[in-house]
Amino acid sequence: MEQFTPTQIDALSTLVSTDRFSTGQSNRELHTKDISPHRGRLPAGIIWPVSTEEVSAILGYTYGQGIPVTPWGAGTSTEGNPLPVEGGLVMDMTRMDRILAIRPQDLQADVQPGVFRKTLNANAGRSGLFFPPDPGADATIGGMIANNASGVQTIRYGATRDYVMRLTVVLPDGRVIPTGGKAHKSSSGYDLTRLFVGSEGTLGVVTEATLKLAGIPVAHLAATVVFNTLEAASQTVATLMGSGLSPAALELLTPELIGLMNREKGLGIAEKPSLFCEFHGVSEAALHETAALAEELCRDSGALDFQTGVKERERKDLWRARHEAWETIHRAFPGRETLIVDAAVPISSYPQMVVFSQQQLDAKKAVGFVFGHAGDGNLHVVMVGDPADDGEWASLEEINDSIVHRAVDLGGTCTGEHGIGIGKRRFMQLEHGAGYALMKQIKGLIDPRGLMNPGKMFL
Repeated sequence: MEQFTPTQIDALSTLVSTDRFSTGQSNRELHTKDISPHRGRLPAGIIWPVSTEEVSAILGYTYGQGIPVTPWGAGTSTEGNPLPVEGGLVMDMTRMDRILAIRPQDLQADVQPGVFRKTLNANAGRSGLFFPPDPGADATIGGMIANNASGVQTIRYGATRDYVMRLTVVLPDGRVIPTGGKAHKSSSGYDLTRLFVGSEGTLGVVTEATLKLAGIPVAHLAATVVFNTLEAASQTVATLMGSGLSPAALELLTPELIGLMNREKGLGIAEKPSLFCEFHGVSEAALHETAALAEELCRDSGALDFQTGVKERERKDLWRARHEAWETIHRAFPGRETLIVDAAVPISSYPQMVVFSQQQLDAKKAVGFVFGHAGDGNLHVVMVGDPADDGEWASLEEINDSIVHRAVDLGGTCTGEHGIGIGKRRFMQLEHGAGYALMKQIKGLIDPRGLMNPGKMFL
């Protein structure tokens, strides 16, 4: 659906103020692409609600009219999760951006879905608190909930679903339901909150969330660990994770990516297989003891160098460069697109996956970079190519398929944090087996007309 009828335009226009509904070409085109290589179908219109009541009224109307609805956050998805594949109405949630309350005594915040992660942390930080999930991009909270976003600090702090306590959700037909509560534990009924976290907007629209917050750590210590081989670096991950030292972040980087980062950011890091580690604690003294033990373990595992004492500015520069790895790769290959593998495996299988992935790139002479959140077994392979070149792009898809199949064979997943969206739908049956059919039944129960973010997760 790329055009509304005049009657539909009139009806939708009455549900929000005149400046918050548009059928203009430029607004529609802006909502056909995110940062992924996928492209959506031109929607018939964009609407910007500001309250639960407006979302309810909008969905009540669209469901009766058979209009597909696609929720939209910051547009930072790497799998086309918010792209309208059947046109219809895009519901842009970025004007529902109020922090309703920060309650330091409860370590909680109540927010609308359009609040950006960095904005929440800037406000929570005044009370010595923060929202730990960090996907790198400044995503909206609603988008992070929809994708169960995580990031570099997941091994210490967990993913978004670990911080969502309560939701207000508008179902596809406009009904409003609450899920969860503000108590820190409950044994009451089905966990509906977890059903909606990670559902990618296919079951409804989150309009309010209560989130757990954590105390900002007093001290940070960063370390860079250099190895001679990629296999030695990745094998050390299991050693560190099993040591009880509890790193807050543990990232694997290959020489090729470090080279790009050095040239763009001037970091001066050795261009060898490396681990970037960060530890959080109550004092600098305690962290130096931790680092000494970590260094001993790493050197026993073949580390060539172990550097700590990274200054605060250098630490932030290092992590900023890591967060911007995808952008750095994109800038290094102008005019090309990236295909991102986001598989995750048990930590014991991580070395095997790293070596296997590099072998796949080498065998097909593909341009690609292997790295990832090594501490939780999440592997990223960013491949570069031209989607218009069918042969080249098909080769990248073959590499993607082979890595995902190996990950699933090892008890892993096709996506550790980016979600299914458009790009990974074909792997759902492979990964979930009979559970995939049950997921489709749940979707059909809540959204029998299939109008809520259609074309995502399921083929």
